[in-house]
Amino acid sequence: MPFKDLLSSWKKLEKPQLTEQEYGVNLSVEDAARIHAFSELHPGVSVERVITDLLARSLDELEAAMPYVAGDKIIREDDHGDPIYEDVGLTPAFLELVRKHRESLQKANP
Repeated sequence: MPFKDLLSSWKKLEKPQLTEQEYGVNLSVEDAARIHAFSELHPGVSVERVITDLLARSLDELEAAMPYVAGDKIIREDDHGDPIYEDVGLTPAFLELVRKHRESLQKANP
């Protein structure tokens, strides 16, 4: 979801699935002030929700920005019959680590 859509989603107040684990961070005064301002502009949206949603959108964009690095191995062909090469960049390792940690977190939070 693009950041623009985030503002309209706060009006709906949908709750994402959360872990039991908490993560403590120290913010700059400027970032904290902006987070509090977004929360105040959207009654019912807590500071924690603003942080959670912004982090989720940022992670989506960061993951999408990871470059594809074509390897030598052809893994399939596209609709036009052109070869698609195995990604040997960071993305496959990242996705595997996400899967591993998701499973671990889901076991801890049934």
